[in-house]
Amino acid sequence: MAPAFTPLLPVHKPVPEDIVIAQSVEPVHIEEIAKIAGLLPGEYDLYGIHKAKVKLSVRDRLKDAKPGKYVVVAGITPTPLGEGKSTTTIGLCQALGAYLKKKVITAVRQPSQGPTFGIKGGAAGGGYSQVIPMEELNLHLTGDIHAITAANNLLAAAIDVRMFHENAQSDEALFNRLCPADKQGRRTFAPVMLRRLAKLGITKTDPAELTPEEVRRFARLDIDPASITWRRVVDTNDRFLRGITTGQGAEERDQTRATGFDITVSSEIMAVLALSSDLADMRERLGRMVIGNSRAGEPVTADDLGVGGALTVLMKDTIEPTLMQTLEKTPVLVHAGPFANIAHGNSSIVADQIGLKLVGEEGYVVTEAGFGADIGMEKFMNIKCRASGLAPDCVVLVATVRALKMHGGGPPVVAGTPLPHAYTTEDVGLVTAGCCNLARHIDNARKYGVPVVVAINQFAADTPAELEAVKKAAQDAGASAAVICNHHGLGGAGAADLAQAVVEACHSPAVPPAFKFLYDVNLPIKAKIEIIAKEMYHAAGVEYTEQAEAQIEKYTRMGFHNLPICMAKTQYSFSHDPKAKGAPSGFTLPIRDVRASVGAGFLFPLVGNMMTMPGLPTRPCFYDIDIDMKTGKIVGLS
Repeated sequence: MAPAFTPLLPVHKPVPEDIVIAQSVEPVHIEEIAKIAGLLPGEYDLYGIHKAKVKLSVRDRLKDAKPGKYVVVAGITPTPLGEGKSTTTIGLCQALGAYLKKKVITAVRQPSQGPTFGIKGGAAGGGYSQVIPMEELNLHLTGDIHAITAANNLLAAAIDVRMFHENAQSDEALFNRLCPADKQGRRTFAPVMLRRLAKLGITKTDPAELTPEEVRRFARLDIDPASITWRRVVDTNDRFLRGITTGQGAEERDQTRATGFDITVSSEIMAVLALSSDLADMRERLGRMVIGNSRAGEPVTADDLGVGGALTVLMKDTIEPTLMQTLEKTPVLVHAGPFANIAHGNSSIVADQIGLKLVGEEGYVVTEAGFGADIGMEKFMNIKCRASGLAPDCVVLVATVRALKMHGGGPPVVAGTPLPHAYTTEDVGLVTAGCCNLARHIDNARKYGVPVVVAINQFAADTPAELEAVKKAAQDAGASAAVICNHHGLGGAGAADLAQAVVEACHSPAVPPAFKFLYDVNLPIKAKIEIIAKEMYHAAGVEYTEQAEAQIEKYTRMGFHNLPICMAKTQYSFSHDPKAKGAPSGFTLPIRDVRASVGAGFLFPLVGNMMTMPGLPTRPCFYDIDIDMKTGKIVGLS
C-alpha cells in the first residue's frame, strides 16, 4: 500500500540494520528539540549535545495550561520476538509531528542493559522509527539505572549489617552507637530516626529520656532473616547470581544468609521512580519500602533502617526525565523502566504529566505499556492512572499477522531460530482463527471506557488478504479503526493513516469521556485479584497456595490491603500457561505467592514462577558489539 505521504527520511529496501539507520541520521542539538517541545532555556540541564534532563519546574510553570490528548500503546499477546510496540509508538509520534504537524511528545521507558547484551537487543524502536542516538539510549543514558543499582544495594547492605550488629551487641550498646554522644556528652536522634520513633508511638525527642524498654524497641529491629524479600541488583543478565550466599568472609562471624541478585529494572526502587510525582513523594515512597518483617511480625522499612534519606540523595537526579529525539526530530521523554511482570511496566507519571502540559490541548502524548495488553495496559489503567490522576483518550493496540497465526494454531515461534513455513506463506484461515486473541484485547480495553485503534504492524511476508482479514476482525470486535502500518520501513510516513485514526478517536463526539478503573482499590485483596482474573484473563476462578493465603492475611493485618494489584504473570498467554494461545477461558488461575511493593504502592501476586534475573544465551548479542576504531562509532547494537 502506497503511503499517504512521501517519506522525509531517505528510506531503503530492504530495510538496513537498526544501528545503520540510526547512525545515518545526524541528531540535531538537543536545544532545538527543547524549543520544539516548548521548554525554556532554564528548564533543562544538558547532558552532552544530544540529551538533557528536564526539570520538574516546567510543570509548575504550566500548571494552568490545558493538557493534551493522552494515548497509550499496548499490544496483543506477543510472540517471543515481540510485535513492535516500541516501533509503533515512535512511528506514530513521528507521523503526528513530522507529517500531521501536531505537537507531540513520546514518553517511553529506559531500556535495561541486560537485554541489550543478551538476546533481545535494545529498545529504541526499529527501522525508520527510532529514538536517537540509539547507542546512548541503550547504554548508560544519563545514569538513572546506575543510581537505582547503587541505592538498591545500599539498602541491601544496610539490612545485612544491621542484623550483624544487633546479633553482637546489647540493647544499650546498640543504642549508644546509633546515637553517639558529642564532646559534651549529649546524644541526639538523626532526623530519619524521628520517623521510627513516630512509628513506634514514642513522642520523646531526647535520647536521654527513653526508658530501657523504649531503647530496646527503638534500637532493635530484630529482622527475621527468613522474611527478607530485598535482594541485590545488577543491570546485567547473570544467571549465576540468581542464588548466592552472603557473609562468607572471615570477619562476618559465620552470619551467612542465602539470597540472590535480580536485574536492576526489577528493583522496587525503579517502580518507585516511575510512580513518584516529585522528589518529596519519592522520598516518602523510598522510606516506606518494606524489606521484610521482625520476628514479631511487624513490617521493617527503609526508614526503620535509617537509610531512606540516603537513598533519596542517590536518586535525586533520576526524578528528572531525559529529553531525546526521534529520527524525524520529534521530542522524546525517556524516564524509568520497571519490569512489566513483577512491576507495572510503564514509564514515569512525571514524564507524562510534563509532556501533556507542554503539548497543550491540541497536542498529544503517546506512551507505551509493556508486554501484552492483559498485563501492561491493565496495569497502566489500574496502577499508573490511579497514581497520576490522568486518564487516556485512546488505546492503540498493536497486532501482527505473525502473532495471530501463532494464536490460530501455528507452530511455536522461538527466538533465535528461523520462522516456520506457516509464518512466511499466506494462510488467511490461520490468521482468522487467531483473531480471537485480538478481539479479546479489544474488548478488555473497551471495559475502561476508552476507544481502541488497532495498528496492524506490517511485515514483509504479510499478504494483502491476511492484512485485510485482521482489519475486518478488529472492526467487527469494536475497534474505532484498524490501520495497516509500515512505520518500520517508511518511518512516520508509514504511520500517517494510523496517526489520523488516533486523532479522530481522541476527538470523536461519539465517545464521551467515561474512563473507569476495573476495580475499587478498597476491596479485599482476593476480590481485586479475582476481578482481574475473570475480567481480563477470562479465568473461571482463582486458587491460592497456603503461602499465598498466609501472605494475604499478613498484608491485610499490616494495613496494605487497600493497595492496587500488580499481577506477575506470563506475557505469552491470557492464562498462567504460556502454551495456551488464542483466547483461553474457563481455567483456574493459580496464585503461588503474594508480595508487597509498599513504597511503589502495589501488591504483586505471583502466578507461577517469575524470572527476575535473566540469563545469557549460548550466543549473546555482545558477540556483535564493538567499536570501529577508525570512526569511533559503536557497531553491532540492535
